[in-house]
Amino acid sequence: MLTIVIVSFLGAGGHFLLSPEIHRVGLAIALIIAAVAIGWGALRHRRAAPFVTAMVGLTFMGGALAMPHGFYEVVFTMIGVALVATGHFLNLRSHLPAR
Repeated sequence: MLTIVIVSFLGAGGHFLLSPEIHRVGLAIALIIAAVAIGWGALRHRRAAPFVTAMVGLTFMGGALAMPHGFYEVVFTMIGVALVATGHFLNLRSHLPAR
């Protein structure tokens, strides 16, 4: 829970403090945490769809780190976060029995 608060603060801090470096650090930390979580989920659940979906999202997030601070960085970050969240959701659903 603390990780979510810290990463959220760093992401918001980049906007409110007008410091792209704070935003980039928050995005880099989120990228690392998401990569570890998705890798762990892939090993545990052994399903390709959640892993591939999340990896595409991580690619977008990594692309956002390579862009100058601005509109396109935000777009790439949001797409990446949405795909990583979708991958996490698919991993959570993968252990439930089929109806």
